[in-house]
Amino acid sequence: MPQFIAPDTRIHASFLDAMKEFTEEGAGERSLLLHEMEEFGGTWHRPEVFAAYVARLNAEPLEETPRIEGWVPNTTLWYVEGETFLGRLAIRHRLNPFLRELGGHIGYAVRPTARRQGHATAMLAASLPVARAIGLESVLVTCDTTNLPSRKVIEAAGGVLEDQRGGKLRYWIRTDG
Repeated sequence: MPQFIAPDTRIHASFLDAMKEFTEEGAGERSLLLHEMEEFGGTWHRPEVFAAYVARLNAEPLEETPRIEGWVPNTTLWYVEGETFLGRLAIRHRLNPFLRELGGHIGYAVRPTARRQGHATAMLAASLPVARAIGLESVLVTCDTTNLPSRKVIEAAGGVLEDQRGGKLRYWIRTDG
């Protein structure tokens, strides 16, 4: 049964396969993985680089962790079945101006070969108690106005449409279920 885990080096091979899928579909150009693909994409195959990447992801929730100017603490969860990487979800601990306008608290991605199996819906629903534990009473989740599957995922999780800005639909979801 799929579940969330903290990023873990034992998922290395499957993670690389998933990143190849994202790259082949062109998702890296518009996904939450863009920055990471640009920084690590050519070196993720090296075990020491992947271990450093995993360590960095697991340190991101800490306030004192160095990060790019303007970025906020972030909890990354990988959605896996056994050692198969199915997707990832990021919970941003607070909103900066960009996130408030377009990015939101939660971003998620399901690898192309695992789509249309209910994983995104399960991931978003399972992330709400985690967001609540971080201290978020409600979360902003956005999607492109043209992304009907993501819109359905957000609405299934209880998303209430606030408005549309910059080509994004902006939904609020209570974390207390």
